[in-house]
Amino acid sequence: MFTPHSFSLALVMVIVSTVCWGSWANTFKGVKNYRFELFYWDYAIGIFVISLILAFTMGSIHSGPSSFLANLRSADTGNMISAMVGGVVFNLANLLLVAGIEMAGMAVAFPVSIGLALVVGVVLSYLLQPKGNPALLALGVALAIVAVVLDGKAYAALSASGKSISRKSIWVCVVSGILMGLWAPFVTHSLASGHALGPYGTAVFFTFGALVSCPVFNTYLMKRPLSGEPVDGSGFFKASAGAHLLGIAGGFVWGVGTVFNLVAANFTGVAISYAIGQASPMVAALWGVLAWHEFRGANSKAKTRLALMFVFYLLAIATVAAANRAA
Repeated sequence: MFTPHSFSLALVMVIVSTVCWGSWANTFKGVKNYRFELFYWDYAIGIFVISLILAFTMGSIHSGPSSFLANLRSADTGNMISAMVGGVVFNLANLLLVAGIEMAGMAVAFPVSIGLALVVGVVLSYLLQPKGNPALLALGVALAIVAVVLDGKAYAALSASGKSISRKSIWVCVVSGILMGLWAPFVTHSLASGHALGPYGTAVFFTFGALVSCPVFNTYLMKRPLSGEPVDGSGFFKASAGAHLLGIAGGFVWGVGTVFNLVAANFTGVAISYAIGQASPMVAALWGVLAWHEFRGANSKAKTRLALMFVFYLLAIATVAAANRAA
């Protein structure tokens, strides 16, 4: 299987992961008159399909015990189950994140949700796989928390400038963030315990867990949506081919980012690759501001706080990256 053999290559893969994680939601923003609960079925299919494609290509480049199929035969069943459970947890968190995007916009939902996820995920992953300088990791997490607070302050200032604010949307993002941080430890366990599952196998079982949990979580949200009226499942079959393709494309983009992040984690450790990957709110906020004009009409206070959020996220990611070299 393909894995990076230097920190520089691993870092490039994590940066690609960051861009993918921060960009996939544009596919949802680009869909017109297609509820996120329906969009999400296509997305869930997309993340599983792309993980299989990458497993049978990048994960099977070289034969041997580490190749995808050989690794599946040797890995502990418990590690496969752990990856699937991580996928189930992620799926619920991501459904809430997409709901938050619909309610609050990308520039707000991503920093709040993923910023909290960074804190929870890095701490728990490090406890399971202590790799990297703990002091620098802690500093990076603290800087990320400051970035989340600044984003909240920017949103408050945006509200003062006349835009409608929903407290419910912020709480949805907070719950999403806590859950989003809880899937990383399950993945860490599958990659580092006993007869470990490789990164490509972990991605396949992880995305499969997300897919098979959709009939539970997504069906519930269709009947009891967080915003708007209940959703009729027939709308999925009435949607245009373009809407379905955008949903699958969103899954492909996120899936590529996830596989790259897990592959890079083989070199850096999950805590570090996950933490750097969680710079995705910065990418998403840029899309929200520049492409979707979510802060149009904002006052100077809101714009200043948003700019500071970017600065602190950059400092957080630089500090976490340095934790690898200082270990």
